[in-house]
Amino acid sequence: MHMKHSGVEHGPPVVPVKFVLEDPEGLTSTEQTEWNLMGGEGENLLELAVEHGINIEHACGGVCACSTCHVYVEEGMGEVSESEEDEEDRVEEAPGLQIDSRLACQCKIQGKGPIQVRVPAWNRNAVKEVPH
Repeated sequence: MHMKHSGVEHGPPVVPVKFVLEDPEGLTSTEQTEWNLMGGEGENLLELAVEHGINIEHACGGVCACSTCHVYVEEGMGEVSESEEDEEDRVEEAPGLQIDSRLACQCKIQGKGPIQVRVPAWNRNAVKEVPH
């Protein structure tokens, strides 16, 4: 399922967010393992990644109905929104659960950064969506 832009207003892209990809080829069709992006306050990490060509799996379209956008927030957990009960219930279903596990669709940027997100090798969009 393709994620639609949330339409939620967010601030200008001034918050540094680094994505570390364990499988860059599967997520971006490149060999680039680190992506230094700038996000805006109120923007979720999944939107930021997808808008910059990092194809994090998101089977439900980013509405917190699955756990396929599971990532690790390795730095800056205090710079993103706190998890809510719906997310906590979903993330428990994800493989490789860790203390820094979050769903990228639910992590909204709230601070000034920096934020570092690791996308595990098993999180890849196996079917790349091509615009018609």
